[in-house]
Amino acid sequence: MKIAEAQPTYYANRKQLVEQIRSLYSQKEKAEAKYRVTGDTSFAEQAATLELSLDATNKAFEENQKVIDSLMEQWVAVNNMEVAKQQGEAMADSAAEIGKIMIVFRRIASGDNVPMYDERKLMEYDEKMYSTAKSMQALARQLEKREHKNYDSLWDDEEKPQNPDPMEIADNTEFAGKLPDIEIPEVPETIGIDIEL
Repeated sequence: MKIAEAQPTYYANRKQLVEQIRSLYSQKEKAEAKYRVTGDTSFAEQAATLELSLDATNKAFEENQKVIDSLMEQWVAVNNMEVAKQQGEAMADSAAEIGKIMIVFRRIASGDNVPMYDERKLMEYDEKMYSTAKSMQALARQLEKREHKNYDSLWDDEEKPQNPDPMEIADNTEFAGKLPDIEIPEVPETIGIDIEL
């Protein structure tokens, strides 16, 4: 089951269990108060029964919370892994881009010709670098009487793919564990004694 599909189920269980715990605790407190006021042992018995139901519900709540924590841990790990992967790819792309900029600078500075697109990339990266390269190009052409090389562009006109959303990847990851069915304990409706104060 995918993480995003499992989470709502266990959050709904938690909500139901919290409501049940509050209800049981309130009923138990009322039964104990009635017992203290009246001394009727049937209220004490009802409070004991409610205490057992409360313990079972608390245990189910703890089990459910462990599953929620496990789901969230895996979701965060997958999300963080995807973010790190995308950052690494962006850094690699940036390093490759800077490498190309430096090659274009060297080619221009040595007096060779590069496509206008490459010159524009250098100018967009750093105008001072570009003007320095062009000055060095003019000087190199004056000093050397050799034929200068013509280069093809270093950049492809291909569009780069968009990075997927790390949260979407985490949501659609299959949970790498066993998701237990959390049974919400049955609560006895009434034992035949009115516990309203």
